[in-house]
Amino acid sequence: MSIEKCSIIELPAIHDPRGNLTFIEGPDGKGHIPFTIKRIYYLYDVPGGAERGGHAHKNLHQLIIAMSGSFDIVIDDGFNKKRIHLNRSYKGLYVCPMIWREIDNFSSGAVCMALASNLYDEDDYYRNYQDFSAVVHQKL
Repeated sequence: MSIEKCSIIELPAIHDPRGNLTFIEGPDGKGHIPFTIKRIYYLYDVPGGAERGGHAHKNLHQLIIAMSGSFDIVIDDGFNKKRIHLNRSYKGLYVCPMIWREIDNFSSGAVCMALASNLYDEDDYYRNYQDFSAVVHQKL
């Protein structure tokens, strides 16, 4: 896969003086994301200077959203890298399979939510960058 397949997805924002509302729908109908959501998790209370991520998935699709605060995601397809700053709860980064991701630069109080296409499966992970890179380069 290529980092070009990863993109910012702008979600609907319904503005109301009582508070705004955003919703996310899967691939059925006018879905916002190209996968069915099977798992949701979130990172919070990340200490200053800490990094999360540091892995790639073989088959998993994700939408990563800064629900509160901000953070950066570095995506890497084994050939190219790109740093993306997330700081709006109505914008998410779609990350396709076979993309290495690292998350850093968390602001105080940041909450990072991930919507995932599959349940947790340790066999779906590349946790070592050299292993990931070797597989990517071998596929050429």
